[in-house]
Amino acid sequence: MNLGKNTKIELIKNIPLFSRCSRKELAEVAALADEIDFPAGKEIIREGERGREFFVLLDGGADVIRSGQKIAHLAKGDFVGEIAVIARIPRTATVKTTAPTRALVVTDQALRGLLRRMPDMQLKVLQAVAERLVASH
Repeated sequence: MNLGKNTKIELIKNIPLFSRCSRKELAEVAALADEIDFPAGKEIIREGERGREFFVLLDGGADVIRSGQKIAHLAKGDFVGEIAVIARIPRTATVKTTAPTRALVVTDQALRGLLRRMPDMQLKVLQAVAERLVASH
């Protein structure tokens, strides 16, 4: 089942990285987002690797594991991987599906291309990244 543009926009606007973006900017991000299905037990992010995409879970679930310890569980509407994509830092945890899972995925190249074309959006996203980094310390 393919999601409509409005549904994608609603999901993406809940990601703090895009919380300051206009509906038009959110629509641009939504246009980049592909839907992908993962089987249960699939490692979609590996701790220490370079972040090449971020995900928004549409259904299913996944565990977040850091240094071998489960630290969180993700469910419908949760997102993961956006900071590594923007900041170009290694993944801080592994994410493994716990059930068949469908997700939206946006690649780093697609997002960076969009941000280059839309400098106002770039500033909003960078402000959100800065806030998250400050809050984590």
